[in-house]
Amino acid sequence: MSFSTPIFLLFFLPIVITGNFVIDKKFRNAFILIASLIFYSWGEPKYIVLLLGSTTITYLFGIIIANSYGYKKKLFFALAILVNLGIIIFFKYYIFFATGINDFLGRPFFEIKTISLPLGISFYTFKILSHLIDLYRGKAQCQRSWLKLALYISLFPQVTAGPIVKYSDLEDQLSAREVTSAQTAHGLQRFCFGLAKKVLIANGLGSIVDQIYALPFDQMSTPLTWTAAIFYTLQIYYDFSGYSDMAIGISNILGFKVKENFNFPYISTSIQEFWRRWHISLSTWFKEYLYIPLGGNRKGTIRTYINLFIVFLCTGLWHGSSLNFIFWGIYHGIFIIFERILKTRFPSHGNSYLFRAIKYFYTIFIVLIGWVFFRSPDLKFSQRFLGVMFFPHKSNFWNYFEIVTPQSLIIGFIAILLIGFIQESVFPFINSTILTNSKMKNITICIYTIILLFFSIMQLSSNTYSAFIYFRF
Repeated sequence: MSFSTPIFLLFFLPIVITGNFVIDKKFRNAFILIASLIFYSWGEPKYIVLLLGSTTITYLFGIIIANSYGYKKKLFFALAILVNLGIIIFFKYYIFFATGINDFLGRPFFEIKTISLPLGISFYTFKILSHLIDLYRGKAQCQRSWLKLALYISLFPQVTAGPIVKYSDLEDQLSAREVTSAQTAHGLQRFCFGLAKKVLIANGLGSIVDQIYALPFDQMSTPLTWTAAIFYTLQIYYDFSGYSDMAIGISNILGFKVKENFNFPYISTSIQEFWRRWHISLSTWFKEYLYIPLGGNRKGTIRTYINLFIVFLCTGLWHGSSLNFIFWGIYHGIFIIFERILKTRFPSHGNSYLFRAIKYFYTIFIVLIGWVFFRSPDLKFSQRFLGVMFFPHKSNFWNYFEIVTPQSLIIGFIAILLIGFIQESVFPFINSTILTNSKMKNITICIYTIILLFFSIMQLSSNTYSAFIYFRF
């Protein structure tokens, strides 16, 4: 089930919201867990067994770790990590490693068979690892309620595409949380904003991107490839941040407070800043559970660069097992290291508007080119695609407006306007000068929300379903 389908909007969500209000507090966790399992199993019921099995294994290991000391505690902790990593490696990376070994040996040592990827496995596995690591470090108490642990792992707003909420951040809320009308209203507003991002912007841009990427290379032109690259840069932001808005909104409705996952990443002036603003929960996870344990920046310059390289290599691997994802992760890691070297050797660059503009265009250019590798089916495709972008040859310009419609260009223009500059400059000005009355401000937001919801539902009723991009990770 997806947030942007009629069955979710018209039936599932209203039932869950109503039940969350009317059911007694002591039964809310059980109610939301049942709803989460129904939500997860709606499209792929067979993988509910894997989700519940991973949860039960983690629950048992958690109790054993909490009651063990010394080398036994380390041993059981290592086993718990290896079991959960083994599950995700099998489902996500078996074909990648088996094909590589077979090619290396020159014979079919491993059988190559199709293994479908369980929905949300990358996200809920990282939540599981968060619980185990926090428990081992003593930053969280052992969760002796299977139901509460299962709710944390399978909480339906977050189970399929995040945010990756750390166990320590949600631990207390699993036992006690308030559900208020004000919080519900705020959550619904946030959900509607996210739905509009997905339906009104991301889907419109995505249909053009898909058409261009599906063209044979002899029918691609430089304008088309640049349009696809720009549109995909916008699409993936509005698609994923829209999902995060909806997930955070629903979590608020259910009484859970969840940290932000995006903070206008496309207004960044460095790749380092971009990763502080993009998919914040994943960046934070890697920082706390990989970068810092590796030594962070505490063991010298060279070791810091190695640690950064490892983190971004793992970031690419987390997204997928194909070489283009691995290259995409390494690509970002190289620029992170490059920026640190420049900052070390040239600590003072000035802060003029011109210099900030140069840094901004450098950042957005690097990010845009990176998304070409991310979107492409393989490295060879991305290389040929970039070749058309930067080295025009005999191009078919005639088909540009047969694919890129005026409506899509308008959507793209609006998407560029709303990537963060207006929100950080114009909106605060309006709030401080025009919407000073809190009642008027609430009414304005309510009207704005209703309009967005109306147009989103109208768009959903007239278009085919489009899955969220991060569902495949």
